[in-house]
Amino acid sequence: MDRRQFLAATAAATAVVAASHGTMAQAPGAVPARKFYSNLALGLLGPFHATFPQTMDLAVRYGFGGVDPNARYLASCSDAALEELTGRMHAQHLGFGTMNLPVDFRGGESSFSDSLAQLPAAIAPLQRAGAARLITWLIPTSNELTYLQNFRQTAERLRQSALVLDAHGLRLGLEYVAPRTSWTRGRYPFLHTMAELRELIAAIGCPNVGICLDSWHWFNARDTVQQILDLRASDVVAVHLNDAPAGLTFDTYRDGQRELPAATGVIPIASFLDALRQIGYDGPVSAEPNNAALRQMSMEAALTATTAAVKKAFGEM
Repeated sequence: MDRRQFLAATAAATAVVAASHGTMAQAPGAVPARKFYSNLALGLLGPFHATFPQTMDLAVRYGFGGVDPNARYLASCSDAALEELTGRMHAQHLGFGTMNLPVDFRGGESSFSDSLAQLPAAIAPLQRAGAARLITWLIPTSNELTYLQNFRQTAERLRQSALVLDAHGLRLGLEYVAPRTSWTRGRYPFLHTMAELRELIAAIGCPNVGICLDSWHWFNARDTVQQILDLRASDVVAVHLNDAPAGLTFDTYRDGQRELPAATGVIPIASFLDALRQIGYDGPVSAEPNNAALRQMSMEAALTATTAAVKKAFGEM
């Protein structure tokens, strides 16, 4: 199967799933099948490095269903090499994960404008390969901008970024940062809950913008399962999965101190994932433990531990 056939088959399958989801009623008592897949985001686990082909091999070896795209590597591929690569992904049942948005929307106007101008070239390899998801996170505080100033600036800059992405058929997921120790660090707290993020997404006003939903931030924001159930599948662009340390409180959780998914049971991972299953979310789920012990392991040991944790989390649904 060449690249065009791979992309056509993927589009056709997506259309069939979307059509059946929208027009066919579930049988009474039927449980919707899980559509999302575990994704290997190697950089979220620790200081581990591998080429894109090597990362694909690791994903297959350790049982992941997706891998984050590497724009630089994809840009280096000839048409023939890219067709071979995407054909291999299809044969190995691998989907794409996410790439970080390469736009400095948090900095000064000049830096933002320069990075926005470079965005089309930066994302062209993703469009060419059929990867469709980018993500970024929002700093939950500022020493210079009040909440409203920050909201307006962030909405406008992300709107401009999203319009460029949309012209290339790409989506953008936004991640809020929720620990109290994070949003109380600066003079002016900024958004740090799902409700506030949805207000920002509404203000951006672009249909290709949604949520990068992280179980850690969902938990620290004291967001609920019902808030996930109130979302549509298309509202969620990507998911990050983790657990919280035992014995702490909402006043003492720190963003860089997390656990592997389902490690402690502090975060109700089963309910979180079950809600995503119920709304029909069909994208990547990446472990993001931010865990010092994991970062000190060998890459193989870290991958073994992560695979076991993700399988345990998925099995708890």
